[in-house]
Amino acid sequence: MLIREFHEPDWVQVWPIVQEVVRARETFPYDPELTADQAYDMWVEASPGRTVVAVDGDAVLGTAKMGTNRPGPGSHVATASFMVARAARGRGVGTALCRHAVDWARERGYAGMQFNAVVASNVTAVELYRREGFAVVGTVPGAFRHPTLGRVGLHVMYREF
Repeated sequence: MLIREFHEPDWVQVWPIVQEVVRARETFPYDPELTADQAYDMWVEASPGRTVVAVDGDAVLGTAKMGTNRPGPGSHVATASFMVARAARGRGVGTALCRHAVDWARERGYAGMQFNAVVASNVTAVELYRREGFAVVGTVPGAFRHPTLGRVGLHVMYREF
């Protein structure tokens, strides 16, 4: 597996991943009716941010975006988001993308990385982030409407560098 910069032609494989994850309504607080154009504008980060893909040969297994969490006085903290194709889950793609994002942020001098809305019931992601040194620093109770579990919390997770 290789993690590399996103290129425009990658969108034909990235969009189905984004669409599947968002429409499942289980892990991302994005509008499930998001169009491909809207998703592109939201997912593909402009510089100085970065969007990457994890590939095996020509197949995109997952994608990540990273950048500054907030402008101005908060600009010393990075953020990132990750999506992995269903068929590639459980193969370390998410871990590799997370490590890539952390390395990217450290290399740019960020003081830490914050995830703003990790769905509490997304145990796989929460455990991955904890293994990578992130901690839950707060939870907004009932802030996410899960399709089968009802209202669940959204964690804010943070790792200082």
